[in-house]
Amino acid sequence: MHPALQTPLLSLLGCQLPIMLAGMGGVARHRLAAAVANAGGFGCMGMVREPPERIRSEIQALRTLTAAPFGINLIPAATDAALLKREISTCLSEQVPVMVLFWGVDAPLVRHLKAAGVTVIHQVGTVAAAEAALAAGADALIAQGVEAGGHVHGTVSTLALLPEVVALSDVPVAAAGGIGSGAALVAALALGAQGVSLGSALLATHEANAHPHHQQRLLAASAEETVYTRQFARNWHEPAPVRVLPNAVTAGAYAEEAARGESPEIGQQDGQPIYLFSTDSPLADATGRLDDMALYAGQSCGQITTLCSAAERIEQIIGEAEQTLRRLIRT
Repeated sequence: MHPALQTPLLSLLGCQLPIMLAGMGGVARHRLAAAVANAGGFGCMGMVREPPERIRSEIQALRTLTAAPFGINLIPAATDAALLKREISTCLSEQVPVMVLFWGVDAPLVRHLKAAGVTVIHQVGTVAAAEAALAAGADALIAQGVEAGGHVHGTVSTLALLPEVVALSDVPVAAAGGIGSGAALVAALALGAQGVSLGSALLATHEANAHPHHQQRLLAASAEETVYTRQFARNWHEPAPVRVLPNAVTAGAYAEEAARGESPEIGQQDGQPIYLFSTDSPLADATGRLDDMALYAGQSCGQITTLCSAAERIEQIIGEAEQTLRRLIRT
């Protein structure tokens, strides 16, 4: 592997390649996290607002597929305090090595996790959030640009935010948002990142727990088609912006329901109802009006055109990165 790809972040995470799996809630479960880890990347499971029993079973299932270190992604601000306490207790009892946090810095929680021997990574979308995470003691940061799919914390592009965060950080920084190719990985490294966190590129893989309809919509989309909107806010603690693929919701077809505060049931997954305007994206077992759900996608979708295994996606990105580095060195 090219020396430029062998960053200090790899030692911190215990992986071989500078690619992290974004903690996509519901989509990044044990099959995808294990596939990423076994391919040399860092696997992370998205367990936001999940019952502790599911977190425990997913951790145990992951460990039957890989011996590699892994992370669990939680969002304290979007989780009921009592549930969050139970989730954290479960993660600690299962000796989760890395916790990835997002959306507001809960400094006491960061300190609690670190005191328990957990490596804490905090995803941030602003310089202010990066400063708060560093002050709390985060071991690494993920700088998320506005190009990212799913919940978006800031309004600045990845290539503008990243160097600012790197400049103030004394810990490794990974980049997220708009990265779906080897050339994009190299661009992030050139700006000081020590790795990248990938969502859309790994959602479109066989091991992802995303519904095939979501995957096919993402593969057919271009970067300019994605929509930055606050329309998917049900079961979230604030009307936060997300980046999704266009559908009837983003086109305003349900404006009257929104005005009346109505959120009718439009489907089911994981044995639970899905409501209109919910933050839930359609998972593999989802039924109902799939295209009316939150079809998360980052602007990297234009770089992703085929459905493949996670290992193939990672091999492709690393191969492209090495070719890009060799070309730059020759020139």
